[in-house]
Amino acid sequence: MSDLETFRSETRQWLEENCPQTMRGDYTGENACWGGRKWEFTSEDQKLWLDRMAERGWTVPTWPKAYGGGGLSKDEAEVLREEMKRIRAFPPHENFGISMLGPALLKFGTEEQKKHFLPPIARGEIRWCQGYSEPGSGSDLASIKTKAEDKGDHWLINGQKVWTSYADKADWIFCLTRTDSSGPKHQGISFMLFDMETPGVSTKPIKLISGRSPFCETFLDDVKVPKTGMEVVGEVGEGWRVATYLLTHEREMISGMFGAGASRFVGQIAAHELGTNEKGELEDGMLRARAAQTDLDGWAFMTLMKAVKDRAEAGESLGAMSSALKYYGTELNKRRYELMMDIGGTDELEWETDRNKDGDRARSWLRTRANSIEGGTSEIQLNIISKRILELPG
Repeated sequence: MSDLETFRSETRQWLEENCPQTMRGDYTGENACWGGRKWEFTSEDQKLWLDRMAERGWTVPTWPKAYGGGGLSKDEAEVLREEMKRIRAFPPHENFGISMLGPALLKFGTEEQKKHFLPPIARGEIRWCQGYSEPGSGSDLASIKTKAEDKGDHWLINGQKVWTSYADKADWIFCLTRTDSSGPKHQGISFMLFDMETPGVSTKPIKLISGRSPFCETFLDDVKVPKTGMEVVGEVGEGWRVATYLLTHEREMISGMFGAGASRFVGQIAAHELGTNEKGELEDGMLRARAAQTDLDGWAFMTLMKAVKDRAEAGESLGAMSSALKYYGTELNKRRYELMMDIGGTDELEWETDRNKDGDRARSWLRTRANSIEGGTSEIQLNIISKRILELPG
């Protein structure tokens, strides 16, 4: 057997022995584990699964072992993903620290910062939120006004962030602040980390049309952040480099979540809910064609995601490709939920019934409207694609 075949065999055996049966099946937001000091595990199995995967370093399989990772090669990590998918194992936990901050720390953080922050992220002990957008500074992110004043032994931060996902549940925030206003707007920005329980930090939830929302407004009023050498990632005033690098990972994450994250094909869902004819096909030919096209597009998108991920792991910059992934993932997710609403018909419009799981599908369908705004609006992504990939004139 080759080394990779041996690894697959050992991984398959370990997963079968260590992944609880209750941590397998259709993965949704309802059974996700976010970790952090405020997290309440939904079951003993959920905690057990996280602890076992973290101990092995497989919550962040490609991170170095010194920082809580598994130290796996990209091929080994792909085998792990395939074997988890084979038994429909849930991800052990979700965390913006894994998908966004972690890659930025690995590239720009000091050794002290990496050793301090990365292992707790890998173990699910610290939950992060992202302090980027502000009222009036969304697509034009470089125009942020949240100010961090140098007070000698600490930074004094004042300002407001908006659309801060899960800010009311997060332990820490990675936050863009303006430390110098004298130069061009892309300069003088610093990338800061601080505890959400610091005096002066407060949050207010923002409700969406779906009746649910992860979003919050975050208010920073005379927030004192001690100077310890751990609070600024990269150089003071050079945070834009860190911020834009992180954005490529955010858009890749959103692409994966919304475009390729379905646990079942739409065709399977339709067949289960509507039944099939004597040939084992959906009776409605138009619906059958739409479901097939959506599922094929999903497969194609996952293949593209894998190719782009391989390039990134080889050290290539994603650049504007992250915008293309984010835009297509958004559109694919919207199409998918529109089709699932059609499959359910008018019954899916029920809002608060046990039969429809408290209107879960309708709320999820409405939630997809926000996909075209969060992580950079679709209009901005199309502008980036036209200029930097297609090289169209301005």
